[in-house]
Amino acid sequence: MNAIELSHVDRVLGDFTIQDLDLRVPSGTICGLVGENGAGKTTTIRLMMDALRPDRGSIRVLGTDVSSPEFRAVKEDIGVVLDEAYFPENLNACQVGKVLAKTYRRWDSKAYGQYLDRFSLPRKKQFQDFSRGMKMKLAIAAALSHDPKLLILDEATSGLDPIVRDEILELFSEFTLEEDHSILISSHILSDLEKLCDHIAFLHQGRLLFCEEKDRLLEMYGIFVGTAQQAEVLRPEAVAGRMESNYGGVRCLVRRAEVPPALELERPTVEDIILFLVKGAKQSCAR
Repeated sequence: MNAIELSHVDRVLGDFTIQDLDLRVPSGTICGLVGENGAGKTTTIRLMMDALRPDRGSIRVLGTDVSSPEFRAVKEDIGVVLDEAYFPENLNACQVGKVLAKTYRRWDSKAYGQYLDRFSLPRKKQFQDFSRGMKMKLAIAAALSHDPKLLILDEATSGLDPIVRDEILELFSEFTLEEDHSILISSHILSDLEKLCDHIAFLHQGRLLFCEEKDRLLEMYGIFVGTAQQAEVLRPEAVAGRMESNYGGVRCLVRRAEVPPALELERPTVEDIILFLVKGAKQSCAR
């Protein structure tokens, strides 16, 4: 079963459009949703949570159509962390827990307290006095404390220092040890997603350019480094993106299946692939 299914979804918002979006997140996996600012990541998440309705297409989350009355109950099984944490500013962490205990049927006060301790969050300090990182950690603690089956995370590691980020990523990995637990996470920190995710989905200007298993994606591409003259041996259909330096050097993202096996290639990162497909494609078109 898929934890998330979007089929041929369109949504127009002013001069921006989500176009024919097809996305599948298999149950028990972690999918990283990447794209530049304004690519449509947050809009996509709002569509998944029925905060926006699509102009066309269907969306199912945990097997339920998000536009149906039944989805209201399904939301109990979804933990959401947005790019900004929203709690009443005059409440402290203990008071937030008491409010949420009346909101979620399966709220686990003991687990919530354990997360507060794990994140070293003060229990009596008002939310308005929290740093951004502390606010995000409180939102993550809240999202995990009502026994969700799906986490939807929009820049959930933003504002956290590298040590705490690593701890949070480990926590997310622990969450998906349960076979029916899944995560969709958007982030600008692509190294985090490369470390954490099973699948990578890349949104660009409202279109999904790919959604692939991370390991397959990294095996699919290689980076050719050489001079412009040396790059002439590459067939045009093998080159997914090209970047030229001011000193005559060329770096090309190439499809491994389209180049000779003996050609020496560097292994790309997820960030390399994204940059080449956006910036490198523009340079290739300009040639």
